[in-house]
Amino acid sequence: MASERYGQQQQADYYTQPQQQSQTYGAAKAATAATVGGSLLLISGLTLAATVIGLAVVTPLFVIFSPILVPAVAAAFLVTIGFLSSGAFGLAAVSVLSWMYQYMTGKNPPGAAQLEYAKGRIGTTAREVKDKAAEKFGSQRTAAA
Repeated sequence: MASERYGQQQQADYYTQPQQQSQTYGAAKAATAATVGGSLLLISGLTLAATVIGLAVVTPLFVIFSPILVPAVAAAFLVTIGFLSSGAFGLAAVSVLSWMYQYMTGKNPPGAAQLEYAKGRIGTTAREVKDKAAEKFGSQRTAAA
Protein backbone atom coordinates (compact mmCIF):
# COMPACT_ATOMS: atom_id res chain seq x y z
CA MET A 1 0.00 0.00 0.00
CA ALA A 2 2.85 2.30 0.74
CA SER A 3 4.30 1.53 -2.64
CA GLU A 4 0.96 2.41 -4.22
CA ARG A 5 0.96 5.85 -2.62
CA TYR A 6 4.55 6.37 -3.65
CA GLY A 7 3.64 5.60 -7.28
CA GLN A 8 0.69 7.98 -7.15
CA GLN A 9 2.88 10.68 -5.64
CA GLN A 10 5.43 10.26 -8.42
CA GLN A 11 2.67 10.49 -11.00
CA ALA A 12 1.28 13.66 -9.42
CA ASP A 13 4.76 15.20 -9.29
CA TYR A 14 5.30 14.29 -12.94
CA TYR A 15 2.20 16.21 -14.05
CA THR A 16 2.84 19.32 -11.93
CA GLN A 17 6.58 19.53 -12.49
CA PRO A 18 6.54 20.79 -16.15
CA GLN A 19 4.24 23.66 -15.21
CA GLN A 20 6.56 24.72 -12.42
CA GLN A 21 9.55 24.36 -14.71
CA SER A 22 7.92 26.38 -17.48
CA GLN A 23 7.00 29.15 -15.02
CA THR A 24 10.51 29.15 -13.59
CA TYR A 25 12.01 29.08 -17.06
CA GLY A 26 9.82 32.00 -18.17
CA ALA A 27 10.75 34.01 -15.09
CA ALA A 28 14.44 33.32 -15.70
CA LYS A 29 14.08 34.38 -19.34
CA ALA A 30 12.32 37.59 -18.33
CA ALA A 31 14.93 38.40 -15.68
CA THR A 32 17.77 37.73 -18.11
CA ALA A 33 16.15 39.81 -20.84
CA ALA A 34 15.53 42.70 -18.44
CA THR A 35 19.11 42.57 -17.18
CA VAL A 36 20.65 42.42 -20.65
CA GLY A 37 18.30 45.06 -22.03
CA GLY A 38 18.94 47.39 -19.10
CA SER A 39 22.68 46.93 -19.41
CA LEU A 40 22.62 47.69 -23.13
CA LEU A 41 20.41 50.72 -22.55
CA LEU A 42 22.83 52.01 -19.91
CA ILE A 43 25.83 51.45 -22.18
CA SER A 44 24.14 53.22 -25.10
CA GLY A 45 23.28 56.18 -22.85
CA LEU A 46 26.87 56.41 -21.62
CA THR A 47 28.12 56.22 -25.21
CA LEU A 48 25.80 59.03 -26.26
CA ALA A 49 26.91 61.18 -23.32
CA ALA A 50 30.59 60.54 -24.08
CA THR A 51 30.03 61.42 -27.74
CA VAL A 52 28.33 64.71 -26.89
CA ILE A 53 31.05 65.65 -24.38
CA GLY A 54 33.77 64.66 -26.85
CA LEU A 55 32.23 66.78 -29.61
CA ALA A 56 31.86 69.73 -27.23
CA VAL A 57 35.56 69.52 -26.37
CA VAL A 58 36.89 68.82 -29.88
CA THR A 59 34.70 71.19 -31.95
CA PRO A 60 36.55 74.38 -30.92
CA LEU A 61 39.85 72.70 -31.77
CA PHE A 62 38.51 71.73 -35.20
CA VAL A 63 37.37 75.32 -35.79
CA ILE A 64 40.72 76.76 -34.70
CA PHE A 65 42.83 74.30 -36.70
CA SER A 66 40.54 73.97 -39.74
CA PRO A 67 42.72 76.23 -41.96
CA ILE A 68 45.49 73.68 -41.43
CA LEU A 69 43.46 70.47 -41.23
CA VAL A 70 41.25 70.93 -44.30
CA PRO A 71 44.11 71.39 -46.80
CA ALA A 72 46.09 68.63 -45.08
CA VAL A 73 43.18 66.20 -45.36
CA ALA A 74 42.58 67.23 -48.98
CA ALA A 75 46.26 66.73 -49.81
CA ALA A 76 46.35 63.36 -48.06
CA PHE A 77 43.22 62.31 -49.96
CA LEU A 78 44.69 63.38 -53.31
CA VAL A 79 48.00 61.64 -52.60
CA THR A 80 46.18 58.45 -51.62
CA ILE A 81 43.99 58.55 -54.72
CA GLY A 82 47.09 59.21 -56.84
CA PHE A 83 48.94 56.20 -55.45
CA LEU A 84 45.91 53.94 -55.80
CA SER A 85 45.19 55.03 -59.37
CA SER A 86 48.83 54.72 -60.43
CA GLY A 87 48.90 51.21 -58.98
CA ALA A 88 45.68 50.33 -60.80
CA PHE A 89 46.98 51.72 -64.09
CA GLY A 90 50.25 49.83 -63.63
CA LEU A 91 48.35 46.61 -63.00
CA ALA A 92 46.22 47.23 -66.09
CA ALA A 93 49.34 47.86 -68.19
CA VAL A 94 50.97 44.65 -66.97
CA SER A 95 47.76 42.74 -67.76
CA VAL A 96 47.60 44.18 -71.28
CA LEU A 97 51.27 43.46 -71.92
CA SER A 98 50.83 39.90 -70.67
CA TRP A 99 47.83 39.41 -72.94
CA MET A 100 49.73 40.84 -75.92
CA TYR A 101 52.70 38.56 -75.23
CA GLN A 102 50.42 35.52 -75.07
CA TYR A 103 48.69 36.58 -78.29
CA MET A 104 51.94 37.18 -80.16
CA THR A 105 53.44 33.87 -79.06
CA GLY A 106 50.32 31.99 -80.19
CA LYS A 107 49.12 30.86 -76.76
CA ASN A 108 45.55 31.94 -77.64
CA PRO A 109 44.59 34.14 -74.64
CA PRO A 110 40.95 34.88 -73.79
CA GLY A 111 39.39 37.13 -76.42
CA ALA A 112 41.77 36.17 -79.23
CA ALA A 113 38.94 34.67 -81.29
CA GLN A 114 36.92 37.88 -81.05
CA LEU A 115 40.00 39.87 -82.10
CA GLU A 116 40.52 37.65 -85.14
CA TYR A 117 36.85 38.03 -86.08
CA ALA A 118 37.06 41.82 -85.73
CA LYS A 119 40.22 41.92 -87.87
CA GLY A 120 38.44 39.93 -90.57
CA ARG A 121 35.39 42.21 -90.49
CA ILE A 122 37.54 45.34 -90.68
CA GLY A 123 39.46 43.91 -93.63
CA THR A 124 36.25 42.96 -95.45
CA THR A 125 34.72 46.38 -94.85
CA ALA A 126 37.90 48.12 -96.03
CA ARG A 127 37.89 46.09 -99.26
CA GLU A 128 34.21 46.90 -99.86
CA VAL A 129 34.82 50.63 -99.33
CA LYS A 130 37.83 50.50 -101.65
CA ASP A 131 35.83 48.75 -104.38
CA LYS A 132 32.93 51.22 -104.10
CA ALA A 133 35.33 54.17 -104.22
CA ALA A 134 37.05 52.69 -107.27
CA GLU A 135 33.69 52.23 -109.02
CA LYS A 136 32.49 55.74 -108.21
CA PHE A 137 35.70 57.66 -108.87
CA GLY A 138 36.78 55.38 -111.71
CA SER A 139 33.56 56.12 -113.63
CA GLN A 140 33.98 59.87 -113.03
CA ARG A 141 37.52 59.83 -114.40
CA THR A 142 36.50 58.08 -117.61
CA ALA A 143 33.58 60.50 -118.06
CA ALA A 144 35.84 63.52 -117.56
CA ALA A 145 38.42 62.28 -120.06
